[in-house]
Amino acid sequence: MRRIRISVLVLLCLCIAACTQMDRRAETALDAASLERQVLVMLRLPAPHFRPDVNYAGSYDWRMGRDARQQIAERLATQYGLKIIEGWPMPALGVDCFVMEAPTSLSLTQIVDKLSQDPRVESAQSMHLFHVLAYNDPLYPLQPSARLWHLDELHKITTGRRVRVAEIDTGVEARHPDLAGQIVLARNFVDGRREVAEVHGTAVAGIIAARADDGIGIVGIAPDVKLMALRACWQGAGPGDSAALCSSFTLAKALQFALDENAQVINLSLGGPRDRLLERLLDTAVARGITIVGAANPEVAKGGFPASHGGVLAVAGDDGHDVAGDILLAPGRDIPTTIAGQKWGFVTGSSFAAAHVTGLVALLRELAPDLRPQQLREALAPPVRSGTAEDRRVLVDACAAVGRTTGSCACACAVAGDTRPHSP
Repeated sequence: MRRIRISVLVLLCLCIAACTQMDRRAETALDAASLERQVLVMLRLPAPHFRPDVNYAGSYDWRMGRDARQQIAERLATQYGLKIIEGWPMPALGVDCFVMEAPTSLSLTQIVDKLSQDPRVESAQSMHLFHVLAYNDPLYPLQPSARLWHLDELHKITTGRRVRVAEIDTGVEARHPDLAGQIVLARNFVDGRREVAEVHGTAVAGIIAARADDGIGIVGIAPDVKLMALRACWQGAGPGDSAALCSSFTLAKALQFALDENAQVINLSLGGPRDRLLERLLDTAVARGITIVGAANPEVAKGGFPASHGGVLAVAGDDGHDVAGDILLAPGRDIPTTIAGQKWGFVTGSSFAAAHVTGLVALLRELAPDLRPQQLREALAPPVRSGTAEDRRVLVDACAAVGRTTGSCACACAVAGDTRPHSP
């Protein structure tokens, strides 16, 4: 009996230690000052294996030689006075990515330069921080954006069925009444917690995929998509605070996962500095025909990164007339949507304009699954003679976009029998 009690006590102590370690891991992930002392070090994976029986496609087996790469990483950390925090395979780029932290006594720029010149290293860069693009403007009801886009008519022909959408954001409240059953999978790339309900991610998810005809709340732009909620950002500490941070590493892990899961559309309602690792992953996604929708930051030239990156659909709110660049304008002010805590509310920001376009892209991809990103861009906003590619803002007309994709009037036709789509 005594041995049993001792065993139980030992198990309890181990559980407490594990929980404490998990809490510390979460706290570490939220420490912005620590993140700013981190570098990303990429080590090459083995060459891809080519198999004639699988359409001659090459694939990386990132498990091969992983212990050896871990040892290389440890030697690099020792040589340059760094501490290894975490590692993650990124076969889309043919690398293992290691996060290493430098002490305050060392120059981060010099460390990155030295690592980049080390023959054992494929590439190295500083860790960058990104912010979700939402604002705390006064909330007051306006006409729902769903009505502006004639969703009731569009949903008769397309609802985004079977289209795989990856939302890379803060945590989504999957048990929200308007989101129950809408999330096909959720992953947390920030810390060890399973279910994290946060403001920004939940609001974006509602605009994209809230349930239709359930008698409550709102209707998502594409209520039948297969939505993947990928938590790569974490919310601010204040109650109801929609401000959030993401890092190069958490975003890269989520992008790699989206690639692995064959996402067709990726929503990035966030912005920050140019980041080489993320650029490479975005280029890979575009090359695979994935549509990437990014929120444009009105305070940064051409919308900032990743919105301004080649192949990304940059989106700002339809009141964002001060945003210069090749920008799509969509509803982004006082938008009714789902809020963490099983509530509904109004939100404002280019994050939510981007969510609208993400849902619309899903509608188009159901109608024409083989559309390439550039074809989708032209369906949303066809080329015009006036303006330049460097500074052109186009108000998205959902009915016209679906009409261009199908070749017939989708909704809001001015005259019976008229096949031309008209603006709402």
